[in-house]
Amino acid sequence: MKHYEYYTQGTCAVKIEFDIDDNDNIHNTVFTRGCNGNLKAISKLIEGKNRKEVAEILKGNKCGFRETSCADQLSKALFEVETK
Repeated sequence: MKHYEYYTQGTCAVKIEFDIDDNDNIHNTVFTRGCNGNLKAISKLIEGKNRKEVAEILKGNKCGFRETSCADQLSKALFEVETK
């Protein structure tokens, strides 16, 4: 299992940490700052799910007037794993 940290842009959350296992599944997702209840719910919903599938689902999600959201930033972080 490999651990990742992603520093967000344009959201209340400032950092997202997560692990990816050898089967490309997500574990142990933690957001630093942001809407605590909603972000804990996202973490529970994606636990054990495939990284690419989750990234596609969350991609482009916006928060109010912002051009991004914590979910969209998580998507970007999950896509970035491919390039490492």
